[in-house]
This record gives sequence, structure tokens and C-alpha cells, in this order.
Amino acid sequence: MPARPSPGRAGGSGGRGQLNAVIEMMENGEDCREASTQLAAVSKAIDRAGFKVIASGLRRCDAARARGETPEMTEAELEKLFWALA
Repeated sequence: MPARPSPGRAGGSGGRGQLNAVIEMMENGEDCREASTQLAAVSKAIDRAGFKVIASGLRRCDAARARGETPEMTEAELEKLFWALA
């Protein structure tokens, strides 16, 4: 069986590369346990990306308020996004 890319760097693009590896594993009839392990890593990478997006949104909204501008998203909208990921 060929070596799988390490979690976090699969295919050089994080979650996308890991997901591609899982799809390839399933198409090639490889071990389901290994595919499940890789899929769990994909899920974690997607979660991390989502939380980074929310954190970035919070920083941008805070910066807009500091400049006296209206933020692009309300706190309620950001909270809704957060709970969608939690």
C-alpha cells in the first residue's frame, strides 16, 4: 500500500489534499480504517479553517468599529456562524 500524506500537509493544501487522498483511497478499495482516520483529519482541518474565518471576521469588525465604520457583519451574525461550527 502506498504511503499516505501526513495529516495537515496532504497534497500540500491541508484539508483539500487530505480529502482528495480519502477519495482516492476509497476509489482504490484501500483499507476503510485508514480512510476513516484520514477523513477525521479532514474534518478537523475544515473546523480549524472555519474558526479562522470567524476569528478573522471578528478582527475585521473590531477594526471597522475602531475606525468609526459599520462592520460588514453584526456580532449576532458572527455568533451564528460560530455556533454553526460548534
